[in-house]
Amino acid sequence: MNFKNKSIVICGGSDGIGKSCAKLFADKGGSTTLIARNKEKLTSVISDLDTSKGQVHRYIYADFNNPEELDVKINKELSSKTDILINNSGGPQGGLLEKSTLAEFRVSFDRLLLSNQIVTRHAIKEMKKQKYGRIINIISTSVKQVIPGLGVSNTIRGAVAQWGKTLALELGEYGITVNNILPGYTKTERLSELSTAKAKDLNITKEQIEAMWADSTALKRLAEPHEIANTILFLASEESSYITGHNLAVDGGRFKT
Repeated sequence: MNFKNKSIVICGGSDGIGKSCAKLFADKGGSTTLIARNKEKLTSVISDLDTSKGQVHRYIYADFNNPEELDVKINKELSSKTDILINNSGGPQGGLLEKSTLAEFRVSFDRLLLSNQIVTRHAIKEMKKQKYGRIINIISTSVKQVIPGLGVSNTIRGAVAQWGKTLALELGEYGITVNNILPGYTKTERLSELSTAKAKDLNITKEQIEAMWADSTALKRLAEPHEIANTILFLASEESSYITGHNLAVDGGRFKT
């Protein structure tokens, strides 16, 4: 797969799956724009990306918890040309729905849905003109099988999945595909935070929690971020041109359906 002369925007590109995406796209010749809220991490990732094929990499510092600020920065700093957009951001904190506050729902809605809408609206202007584009939303397996203890996340991510499916129907005639990636348990900072919190609740070790999660998969292990990123790479390529509106689980066989 060759992404030379392609412009790829990666939200949440400073860590985890987003960071792995940035590296893989750059290795395949793509020029990337990373959007995240940690300047130090963004600078570090950018400095490590391949530029041997004339790629140009840059970043936009923005907080997805503040959609209004994000909207201003995107319109001011993001290039009009976007061939591939990866929508991705960290999930909300865990907890039972009965204990979740309205503020938690609002922050999660802002971060996971409204911010996606802002970046996507900007990107599709040029995509529609060039009759080509790839939009890939990194969500969660919870859109098919809810995860106990992640009430707010289950709720908002379900909305994001429906948003992505609707976009696929609206944009298909312009040669733009829209797909949702549903990662399973993946070795990221987010997973480490969740396993730490879960271990505290159950009074067992973090390692025991992660072993339980690994055992729930057919492959009996957690995913590496680059394994999710490789799937994203395929959906962003020319070879995936007839796949759209799809929820693709990359979960090591955790689903029992």
